[in-house]
Amino acid sequence: MNRFFQRLRPFIRIVVRRAGFVLALAVGLSALGLFFARNLSIDTDLANLVPEDYPSVQALERLKETVGAESEAAVAIESPSFEANRAFAEAFIPRALALKGEAYPEPYFSRVDYRNDVTFLENNALYFATPEELDRLETYLREKVEEAKLEANPFYFDLEEEDEAEPDTVAAELRAVYNEIVAKEYPISDDSTTMVLRFYPTGAQTDIGFLEDMYRDLERLVREMDPASYHPEMKVTLAGRLYRQLTEVRTLERDVTRSFGAGVSAVLLLVVLYFFYKGYRARAGKTFSGRILLAELARTPVMALVIGVPLLMSLSWTFGVAYLAFGKLNLMTSTLGLVLFGLGIDFGIHFYARYTEERAHGHGVSEAAEITFTSTGQAITVGALTTALGLYVLVVADFKGFSEFGFISGTGIVLALVAMLVVMPALIAVFERRRLLNLETTVDGAGAPAGGTRRFPAARGIVLASLAAVVAALVFLPRVGFEYDFGKLEPEYTEYNARRDVVRRVYEPSPYRNPAYIVADAPEEVPAVVAALREKMAQDTLSPTIGRVESLQDRFPMTPAAQQARLDRIAEIRALLEDPFLQAEDDPDLARLRRAAQTRTPIGLDQVPDFLKRRFSSKTGEIGNFVIIYPSVGLADGRNSIAFSDDVGTVRTEDGRVYHAGSTSLVAADMLRLMQAEAPYMVAATFVIVALLMWLNFGTLRWAALALLPLIVGVLWMLLLVEIFGFKLNFYNIIVLPAILGIGNDAGVHLVHRYREEGPGSIWRVLRSSGEHVAMASITTMMGFAGPLLSFHPGLRSIGELAVLGIGATLAAALLFLPALLQWLEDRAEEPATGARVGR
Repeated sequence: MNRFFQRLRPFIRIVVRRAGFVLALAVGLSALGLFFARNLSIDTDLANLVPEDYPSVQALERLKETVGAESEAAVAIESPSFEANRAFAEAFIPRALALKGEAYPEPYFSRVDYRNDVTFLENNALYFATPEELDRLETYLREKVEEAKLEANPFYFDLEEEDEAEPDTVAAELRAVYNEIVAKEYPISDDSTTMVLRFYPTGAQTDIGFLEDMYRDLERLVREMDPASYHPEMKVTLAGRLYRQLTEVRTLERDVTRSFGAGVSAVLLLVVLYFFYKGYRARAGKTFSGRILLAELARTPVMALVIGVPLLMSLSWTFGVAYLAFGKLNLMTSTLGLVLFGLGIDFGIHFYARYTEERAHGHGVSEAAEITFTSTGQAITVGALTTALGLYVLVVADFKGFSEFGFISGTGIVLALVAMLVVMPALIAVFERRRLLNLETTVDGAGAPAGGTRRFPAARGIVLASLAAVVAALVFLPRVGFEYDFGKLEPEYTEYNARRDVVRRVYEPSPYRNPAYIVADAPEEVPAVVAALREKMAQDTLSPTIGRVESLQDRFPMTPAAQQARLDRIAEIRALLEDPFLQAEDDPDLARLRRAAQTRTPIGLDQVPDFLKRRFSSKTGEIGNFVIIYPSVGLADGRNSIAFSDDVGTVRTEDGRVYHAGSTSLVAADMLRLMQAEAPYMVAATFVIVALLMWLNFGTLRWAALALLPLIVGVLWMLLLVEIFGFKLNFYNIIVLPAILGIGNDAGVHLVHRYREEGPGSIWRVLRSSGEHVAMASITTMMGFAGPLLSFHPGLRSIGELAVLGIGATLAAALLFLPALLQWLEDRAEEPATGARVGR
C-alpha cells in the first residue's frame, strides 16, 4: 500500500495546483446530494426492517390490502351535556368525511364509528355468540340453578357463608362478551360526558405528509365549528393511534435535527480549540505572546472551515446516495448524520495535524500536502477502509437494520475519506494562497513532537492489569444479557398519553389485543383453519400462546344446518333462563340474557348490523374469509412474540393447505430472530475483514497483531463494563457491535504506523504526536455517537451508550495497553523488527 500512495503523489500535486476546480466540482456534487437528501423521511415502522419475501411480511401486506389497517384518527368531544356532544358530532361528521387534501384526490376518511343499532343485537345477542361462549354460558346457568335450589332448601346452610365473597369471574367474563357483541348505541363514557368518534383514513397510513395534512385540516375544522358555541365547556381533542405515529415521527425528526446541530457545533468547537491550543503552544512556546494569541484567534474560523466544510459536503453526498438507494431512513439509520460527522472528522484531525507538522518543518504547501498524503493519508485510508468494509459486511444481512445501516455508514465513511484526502488539501491550498492560515510562520521545529526517548512508565504493571481485566471479561461474558422487552425500548410521549387517556374513557384497552389474522381465499376455507388452530391450542398445554380464535362463521352460522344448531342451543339456554328458581332472581344480567335469547328463526346476513360485520369484512365488501387469532401472552416481550409466531405463523390444515398469519407482532418476531441469527456472523465477518486488512497493510503478522491487540482488548473491556454497569444488548444497540470493531481499530493502526516510522525508543514521542490525534479523533467519534444519548427514544439512547462505551474502551486500550506492551517488549529486548529490518 505504501507504493500505491507513492504513485499517487502526482495526483495530490494536481489537487493543490487546481484547487479551485476541485472545490467547484465538490460544491456541485454537494448541491446535487442536497437536492436528493431533502426528500428523505424517517420510517418508524420496525416491521419494514424484515425482507419483503418473508411469509410474515407477505401475510401482513395481504392483510393490509384485503382488510385494511385499523389505525384510526380519534376525535374526543367533552362537555357536561350529552345532547351538546351529540349535536356537535352530527354536525362534525359529514364535514370531516368530506375533507380533502390538496395533494390527495380522495377524501381523507372512508368511514366513521358513531352510532350502533343496538336494539337488534339486544334482542338477538346469543345468536352471535360462539359455540364456546354458549357452552360457558350454559354451564354457568346450570350452576346458578343448582345454587338457587340449594339456597331454597330450608335445611341448607353454607359453611363458608362468613368468608368474604369472592368475585364471580365467570359472570364478569360473560358480561364482557355480551358488551363486546352488543356494544353501546353511542361511543360515550359511563358518565356520558365524553364522546369519541373514530375515523378511518383512505390514504397510506405510513405517509407522514398525509397524516400531517389530515390532522391539520381536522384541527382547522374544529376551530371553524367553534365547540364553545355548542356548550361553553366543550373541549375537542384529536387523538388516535395515527396521532401517536405522527407524534413519534415529528419528535424523532426534531430530536435528530436538534442533536445534529448541537453535536456538530460541539465537535467542531472541540477540534478548533485543540488546534488553537497546539498552534499557540508551538508558536509561543512557554512564554505568553499577545500577538501570537490574536493571530491564532484570527485563524480559528478558517480552521473550522477547513475541517468542517469537506465533511459537511461528504454528508450531503452520503444522504443523497441514501435517498437514491432506499428513499427513507429507518430508526437505526436516522441518527447517522451526527455519527458520520464524528467519524469523518477523525480523518480531518489526522490530516490537518500532520500537515501543520510538515509545514512547521519548513516544507511548502504542495510538498507538505504530498508528505501528509503519502504517510498519514495511508494510515487514514487503512483505518477508513477497515471501518467501511467492516460496515459493508452488514449489507449482506437480511435484517434491514443491519444492511441499511452498513450501506449508509460504510458509504459515508468512504465519501468522508475522499473529502478529507481531496477536498481538504484543495481548501487548505486556497486558504494558504490567500494567507488565511499562515502556517509557514510557525517557528522552526516548534511543531515537532516533544518527548525524546522517555520511557512509558509502569509498563509491566499496566500489561498485567489489562490482561487481568481481559480474563475477567471472558469469565463474565456468558452473563451479558439481552433485553427482549419492547416496552422498555419504546419512548413515552406525554402529550399523546394525555390525549389517549381521554379516548380510554370510552374505549378501554381490550384484554384481547395485538391479534394476528389469516386471510383465506374463500369463506369455505375458514372452518378448516379454525379447526387446525384449535387443535394446536388443545395440544399445547405447557406453553400456550393462543388465547382465542374467532371467525365470522363462529359468530354467525352460514349454513342451514349451522343455523338450526345455533337456534337449538339458544332454545336450551332459554329453557334454563325460564327455570322458576332463576325467574325468582332479580339480576339485571339475567334480564339482559332473557332478552338476548329471544331468537327463534334464522337471521340473514343482510339483517346483521354493519358495525358487527365490519370486523369480518374486507375492503372490497367480502365477508367471512379470514380468521382472527388473539394471543394469551403479552407480545411486548420479544420471547412471547417469537413463541406466538411459532404457534400461529404457519398453519397447516388437515387437507394439507398452508396458511400464513399476518400481524406486526409476527413481523417483529421475525426481526428478532433475524437479528439474533445474523449478529454473530456479522461480528465475526467484520473481525476477519479487519484482520485481513491489517495483514495486507503491514505485511507481517507481527505488526498486524500489534495493531489488532488494542481492538481485541478494548472490546473485551467493553463487555466487562456492560456487565458491571448492568447494560443489556438489544435489537437497537447490537447493530453497533460491527461498527465498534471497525472504528475501534483506527487508534491501533495510527499508533503502530507512527511507531513503525519512528522506531524503538519513540513510544512517548508517538503518544505526544499521533497519540494526541488518536485521542481527539476517538473523542469526536464518541461525541458523534453521544448524539443519541440525548434522544427521547430509549432504544436510540442504548445505541449511543454502547458505542461510547466501546470506542472509549478501545481508545483506553490503545493509549494504555499498547504503549505499555511495546515498552515491555523493548525492555525485554524482544521489540518488533525496526522499519529497516522489514524493508520499510
